[in-house]
Amino acid sequence: MAVEGSLEAIAGRPAVAQAAEQGARLVDLWPLTNAEHLANDAKYAEDLQVRISMVLAQLMTGEDVTIPDAEYVYEGAEDIPGRPQDLVDALMAANDAIEAAAQAQEDRSKMLADLAETLGSGWDQARQQDMAAGVAKVEQSLDGQSTSPKSPQSKEGVARALATSLAICRDLLRRAGADPDHAAAAAPILVYVNELNERLGIPRAFLSGEDVVRALGLLDDPEAFADLLAPLAGAEWDHHRQEVLWDPEEAKRKAKEDDERKSREALQAKFAHVPEDPNKPPVEL
Repeated sequence: MAVEGSLEAIAGRPAVAQAAEQGARLVDLWPLTNAEHLANDAKYAEDLQVRISMVLAQLMTGEDVTIPDAEYVYEGAEDIPGRPQDLVDALMAANDAIEAAAQAQEDRSKMLADLAETLGSGWDQARQQDMAAGVAKVEQSLDGQSTSPKSPQSKEGVARALATSLAICRDLLRRAGADPDHAAAAAPILVYVNELNERLGIPRAFLSGEDVVRALGLLDDPEAFADLLAPLAGAEWDHHRQEVLWDPEEAKRKAKEDDERKSREALQAKFAHVPEDPNKPPVEL
């Protein structure tokens, strides 16, 4: 894990500071008391698991996994007509891994080893031992520091938590031997770090398969690694906040206004070539 000075340097980077503002705006919503917001948050959590399982399956198989694939499996499908069975098996394994990690309470070194087995990371025994040592170091450093992700934090607190998460993620990815050509080795770490974020008091994040591969090419540059991932986390936190606050009636109203505006613009464009009659009174469109 990074030393104190390195954490402060990463926490102070503009990209991390901006993401911290976005994260603080999200956690400021809690505790949720509005029934609609609670339902929206539950739906967001399901959507996030679908998207994460899709990415994990992409990393595991190297195949083009789609959101519909991931949705079918999340809903209980054990095969998908016309789709490779190894892809479906990878999606099932990804969901098992996500759910097991969310329920784990103790011995997170064993949890990561179990994730690696479930997700087919390809770690040999020496690698597993090194990963266990890395996780033990992380857990020791976090003793007594865990907090709720759904309680208010200052943006400075979010920035420090995000810097800590990024440093741990980068260290574990390097230990795992993950790189753009061995992206499957990253899969268990992505699951572990999202659970770690919860304990650090920041929300889970989402990375696409392309984002993961790009990040794996930056493991030797902590600042570039942070500058890439922090905005992605911030964008996801903004999306999460928008999903929680989504109001179907307001959405309908805005859609109606947009339709009316587009109709007016279409009429104006249709008759734009017609010369104006200076003697004709103005007509409201």
